[in-house]
Amino acid sequence: MSGHDCAACGPSGRREFLRVAALLFATLAGLGGSAAAAESLPVRTARGFRGRRDEVTYPLPAADGVEIDKAQQVILVRYERAIYAFALSCPHQNTALKWSEGDARFQCPKHKSKYQPDGTFISGRATRGMDRYAIRRAGESVVVNLDQLHEQDADAAGWDAAKIVLE
Repeated sequence: MSGHDCAACGPSGRREFLRVAALLFATLAGLGGSAAAAESLPVRTARGFRGRRDEVTYPLPAADGVEIDKAQQVILVRYERAIYAFALSCPHQNTALKWSEGDARFQCPKHKSKYQPDGTFISGRATRGMDRYAIRRAGESVVVNLDQLHEQDADAAGWDAAKIVLE
């Protein structure tokens, strides 16, 4: 959380989250036939398999792209020979992030914080990168540990390690 007062930034809470989630869904639905999306990182809807209480398993992404699992609030990204799992919400004020297809980056619709596909902070009101879940590879699957969320500023080593490097 940054050190400035966000009381004047607009409404928050459940109603704002649902509004932003609806906008995110509408944005993602519009990416289906876009040539620009095919040239950047494509966005797909993901459905993880919930095994243990604290883990969700996804098929290993075959190509670079962004997968969003709204039910589990997880973003799975394959980018430049690595796989990452992020919390769906912006680390600044927990607003659902959206994928900007033209810019090939994530953006917070509330305060305009921007992030690279690997979650690295670019600009805006946030003060750190996107929060990463601990992940591991299990054969042709990616297992996301929902109980281990790493914040870049509080746990830089954990945040850096929270990825699967592909060979």
